[in-house]
Amino acid sequence: MSRSPSREEADHDDRRARQWLAGQATGAGVARDELLELGSAMAALTAAAAEREPVAVAPAPVGVDPGTPDPNRSASSVSASPIAKPLPPDLLRPLDTNAEMRWEAMAGQGYVVPNDRFFVRNHTVTPRLDADAWRLRLFGTGLHGAPSRDAPVEFSLDDLRRLPAEESTALVECAGNARQFFASQQDHPAPGVAWGLGGVGVARWRGVRLGTVLRLAGLRECAVDVMPEGLDPEYVTGGVNLGRVRRPLPIAKALDDVLLAYEMNGEPLPADHGFPVRLVVPGWIGISSIKWVGPVEVSATPLFSPWNTQFYRMFGPGHPADGGVLASQSVKSAFELAWDARVPAGGEVLLRGRSWSGAGPIDRVEVCTGDGWRPAELVAADRGGPWQRWTVVWRPPAPGPWTLRARATDVTGAGQPDHADHNDLGYLFDGVVRHPVTAA
Repeated sequence: MSRSPSREEADHDDRRARQWLAGQATGAGVARDELLELGSAMAALTAAAAEREPVAVAPAPVGVDPGTPDPNRSASSVSASPIAKPLPPDLLRPLDTNAEMRWEAMAGQGYVVPNDRFFVRNHTVTPRLDADAWRLRLFGTGLHGAPSRDAPVEFSLDDLRRLPAEESTALVECAGNARQFFASQQDHPAPGVAWGLGGVGVARWRGVRLGTVLRLAGLRECAVDVMPEGLDPEYVTGGVNLGRVRRPLPIAKALDDVLLAYEMNGEPLPADHGFPVRLVVPGWIGISSIKWVGPVEVSATPLFSPWNTQFYRMFGPGHPADGGVLASQSVKSAFELAWDARVPAGGEVLLRGRSWSGAGPIDRVEVCTGDGWRPAELVAADRGGPWQRWTVVWRPPAPGPWTLRARATDVTGAGQPDHADHNDLGYLFDGVVRHPVTAA
């Protein structure tokens, strides 16, 4: 039996982290010693966690004036607002430089999340890029001729569009999705973006396989890692400029199902979702699906970045001192219902929701409305897909407050416990969420 995509991700993350700590990995950007020095300076536990969580801590990244074109990047400018698209309060909830989808906005919307309500995860701000000037630039020792960063193999957007196109319906989810429930349900807050359950979405992505482009660029058999880099402004934390967001992929994954997407739900990628081209890495945590991709290093030696050594790792009791791997995007369930929604007492209510898992398709869902767990009705057309819609009929027996709960189990047997195991950065919450409603 083949390994799940999330297991492959965990294995690669663990292997690269051990090599990095042993001084065996390479990569452009912040030096290993500088990152280790940054980590050792974090004395207090909460301070350490806050530094490791990659959210913008400076009003402007080093060398970039938001709203003013960066003279060093002729193809781009930075928007005055961290998010380009409108944020209607009935569709999205702003969270600093991010925005999460409101689940009630998905009622009746079909399988995919419309672009106007798809969540936004920004480390800094959404860049405005010129599609005509944009280039995908591949370089490194994993390519024939070992092209350099200054003299890469280049592809324009038109070049990519001339290649065979593929479409993939895939889920993208922030590793910190549902982080706020560590605090609100378990009285154990974690630093970082206080996501509810709306840091997730499924879309139809269209583009060209990364593997196709790698082979055209002259892939060598000795290549082991591929590291795409975003064109958003450089990320600064703790007084250290860590450069642009980037995270390595093993060559096997890069050649498998990774897409260089230029369309989302039948439209050109919106600015907030990676225009003109982004990566979509099915089954892996959202940080792997680099937006606004530009440079791509292809290496014959292991690569590292702060986003697979310092960030997106599990810290705290029960985890290694240097951090544990994000073993799998956790199982979650959400009601397509407003928080503290009002429902008719004594009337029949059709509860709708969705469940998903990074380890595989959902096998079954149960719902509790206060009288024990019972199976939900699964939408047959969704079976085997990245998430599963379901329904349950409920008749509130009396007016007053009620708590709805839903839990799912995926095909690997992974499910949702009543209590999620804590980690310092609040990643991978998998507990059953208690959703309050009022019958009146």
